[in-house]
Amino acid sequence: MGSAPSDAPSDPPAPPAAPGPPGPYVADTVARTAKILVVGDFGVGKTSFIGSVSEIRPLRTEEPITEASTGVDDLARLPGKTSTTVAMDFGRITLNPSLALYLFGTPGQRRFWDMWAGLAEGAVGVLVIVDSRRLAGGFDVLDQVETHVAAPFAVAVNHFPDTPPHPHDRLRGALDLLPHTPIVDCNALDRDSSVAALVALAEHALTVREPAP
Repeated sequence: MGSAPSDAPSDPPAPPAAPGPPGPYVADTVARTAKILVVGDFGVGKTSFIGSVSEIRPLRTEEPITEASTGVDDLARLPGKTSTTVAMDFGRITLNPSLALYLFGTPGQRRFWDMWAGLAEGAVGVLVIVDSRRLAGGFDVLDQVETHVAAPFAVAVNHFPDTPPHPHDRLRGALDLLPHTPIVDCNALDRDSSVAALVALAEHALTVREPAP
């Protein structure tokens, strides 16, 4: 595959074409690729997110949750979760005919955070997925991103069936986000809303890297 270039796209991304049959190579029309880091607390939906948007079979490094993690990994509100990412998730989406994104998902547990530095190298943007039912877990993740990842980020609020509605201004205040940091709602199992979150991040990264004169 090779490493993805770290330059941002020169034009705002257009809505992606409908996914075709999975293939190992990008289309001939793709002139630029970019690396996106997908991060979040344990169980927020990173693996589901990448799986829902990837046009290729996603690479997953999941292992069963065992008794050894009892009292370490918080399974509150995650009754159906039986496995967890231990290295990374990887997928690809052609965002418009000339731009493809390589998606790298990180493990959520703090004991795996040492991997973030390597995964973040060359990333042009970071999508931070949060679960507003368990918002406290997002604070340390955001601190990790702001401290150790030199790339603009956006926040995607993943909606589970029992997620209560929260106005974005309240979430922005609760997470102590700057006014220009995008917040979007998404369902990690729904391709359209997940793609919209990536588009919001790409547009934000472009704005940050190419400020208006």
